[in-house]
Amino acid sequence: MAAAILIPISFFLVVFAITYLHYSTRNKERLALIEKGADASIFVKGKRERPSAVWKILILNIALLLMGIGAGIVIGGIMATNLNVDWEIAMPGSIFLMAGTGLLVGFFLTKKMDKED
Repeated sequence: MAAAILIPISFFLVVFAITYLHYSTRNKERLALIEKGADASIFVKGKRERPSAVWKILILNIALLLMGIGAGIVIGGIMATNLNVDWEIAMPGSIFLMAGTGLLVGFFLTKKMDKED
């Protein structure tokens, strides 16, 4: 019983420790660069002038994921009834395959949207 509670506690402690080390190290590095007179623009090097709206990318990826899951259910049903594939194999396999395909299409469409902006 005691071991069952130690696992979640240790998990949250590890996550907290990693987060703390990340932010404290980043802060120390930035303070050292500021003391040496480095340009502050290196802290925002990943930001662009006009990034794509996050909500557009999120909606696109969620929509393609759900369409992939729906197509996977349909394909799995067809495989199970017409091709005599086991139901336990056809449904999860086709759902994961089509959901992954939808996310891959979303990745390429997002990349294309970023190039247009």
